[in-house]
Amino acid sequence: MNEFDATLRDGRVVHVRPIAPADEAELLQAFERMSDHARYMRFMHVVREPDLERLRSLLASFPEAGVGVVATVPADDGIDIVGSAIAVVAADPTRCEFAITVASRFAGAGLGSLLMRTLIDEAAGRGLKEMEGFVLTENESMLRLAKYLGFRIESDPDDGTVRTCRLALGAPAPGSGGPPAGGAAAGPTTARGSA
Repeated sequence: MNEFDATLRDGRVVHVRPIAPADEAELLQAFERMSDHARYMRFMHVVREPDLERLRSLLASFPEAGVGVVATVPADDGIDIVGSAIAVVAADPTRCEFAITVASRFAGAGLGSLLMRTLIDEAAGRGLKEMEGFVLTENESMLRLAKYLGFRIESDPDDGTVRTCRLALGAPAPGSGGPPAGGAAAGPTTARGSA
């Protein structure tokens, strides 16, 4: 993946690049900046502390076990990660499960759409055939974004509070005209709510 700068709808510029193990400290800072509600939307349960071992394992697994992208902005300490999106390859190596997080101060600016389109393109470029994610029914902004991007959204037969979002990969990412009103402040999670 090539790094690039992108201008959001509100004029702010973010730098988009592959996720790396060196991002651990910034990802932990991003977690600390998340509200309790945003954490709940992202992890699908209350998460007070990040699972450091899981984070390190996930970061070390890329790019072999999936695709990950981050959006950064300059900060006093170097950079802040203001959005991240990952797709972890499933047991079936043609499928992946996605997760996305967008900092609340960037909600509605098109960052969620930008990250998801980038993730979709990267996953398709790796030959993956289907992307899937699990979203809380109350996470309306993420469900709007998923629908806008062409995901098929269905009720989870095992949990009425969850919607399953699936997208066939291989074609260019849909939704190139910009995100729907409201954007996505937080999103689905990998491994059904793992921190």
